[in-house]
Amino acid sequence: MTWVDALGYVAASLVLATFCMKTMLLLRSVAICSNVAFLIYGVIHGIYPVLALHGILLPLNLACWLQVRSSADRARRFTQAKQPLEWLQLFEADRRYRKGEIVFRKGDFADRLYLIVTGEVELTQISERLRPGEFFGEIGLFSPERRRTQTVRTATDVDLLRMDGAKLQGLCEQDPRLSLYLLRLAATRLAAERSRS
Repeated sequence: MTWVDALGYVAASLVLATFCMKTMLLLRSVAICSNVAFLIYGVIHGIYPVLALHGILLPLNLACWLQVRSSADRARRFTQAKQPLEWLQLFEADRRYRKGEIVFRKGDFADRLYLIVTGEVELTQISERLRPGEFFGEIGLFSPERRRTQTVRTATDVDLLRMDGAKLQGLCEQDPRLSLYLLRLAATRLAAERSRS
């Protein structure tokens, strides 16, 4: 077997390996390596269909890799900083709430995650106040019943951003670190709720 034939087997093995990857970033990385190996193999043997296919797939995989890497970087920066300014582009503006308004009640259907821009809100069941840069509403989104576990009332005038639950789920599937962060946040709040009950 020549080194060129070995390269072909390596390229094919890399394609097979993509089906075993558990994270999107690793999957795209392996796919890029496979594309490069097949391009070299195709050039040496003059196999134009292989060249055409992997010539198209390489930039697509590179673009997806950059997108997933960008999401991962934003998640990492968010977990290291209290003010996630880089994340604002992922949210949509919600309305301005006046002091004393209810954002949602315990038992309501959970369909979005919130981010505080200005002001403070109170999680009434555990008497906890949240400030700008903090998330709330994550527990209900991941519960089987999709129901709110807290009533949230504004402690001051508040500006909120929101993210649709389906969009959040897609981001969590792309970057497990974001899922881990939200899991820790939910566990902390559930523990606080249990300690006060």
